[in-house]
Amino acid sequence: MDFRWGMIAEYAPLFIDGVKMTMGITVIAVVMGTLIGLFMGMARLAEAKHGGMKYFLKFGVRMPAGAYVAFFRGTPLFVQILLIHFALMPMLIHPTDGLLLNGDAAREIRQNYGAFLSGLVALTLNAGAYITEIFRAGIQSIDKGQMEAARSLGLSYGQTMKHVIVPQAFRRMLPPLGNEAIMLLKDSSLVSAIGLAELAFAARTVAGVYSRYWEPYLTISFIYLALTMLMAWGIGRLEKKLQIGAR
Repeated sequence: MDFRWGMIAEYAPLFIDGVKMTMGITVIAVVMGTLIGLFMGMARLAEAKHGGMKYFLKFGVRMPAGAYVAFFRGTPLFVQILLIHFALMPMLIHPTDGLLLNGDAAREIRQNYGAFLSGLVALTLNAGAYITEIFRAGIQSIDKGQMEAARSLGLSYGQTMKHVIVPQAFRRMLPPLGNEAIMLLKDSSLVSAIGLAELAFAARTVAGVYSRYWEPYLTISFIYLALTMLMAWGIGRLEKKLQIGAR
């Protein structure tokens, strides 16, 4: 097999830009998805023993959070990307009748940042659904006696979650959170379908120019492998640091 690595060198700037876009959209989606997961995880656990608040939390908080998780965990990410890019974003941001933004600003955003925004929203919402369940399971893994002890000392529910429950649960949640971040890094290749210039888009562009596929797709395979190994190493170091700090 005659490998032509010169074609990769020729398009090296495109691959470098693809790495930057892949890492950028992954980091932002993980951070925003973690925030969504934290609040949705607590929403999934919200409850009251009696009164009108009991029904409000059930139908107004837990059920909507559960529906969000069920939809984004139960449907393919690729379909979510297409749905958000071609249906949701045009409804929200449109030059004539956008619900959130219209006019020249909407046209400018759609033309220059449309694919990025759609991809980011899709990856964030998808990650948030999975991280919601990670937070829910992590919080439930903490002994209920700690919540009762903290409340008996005069701490509010929010203070107890912030200072007692979540810090302990986070140490247990770090491995699955790391796995979700790695999965999201690899799944970010799907946004190339809507024209976002990340790694998979770069490989597809080079393959289209030369009608050769081994070189560009092997290149991004090794790049993805290197990035995931780097992330796994960093997560492992952080996990060890938190374990040492907990002693």
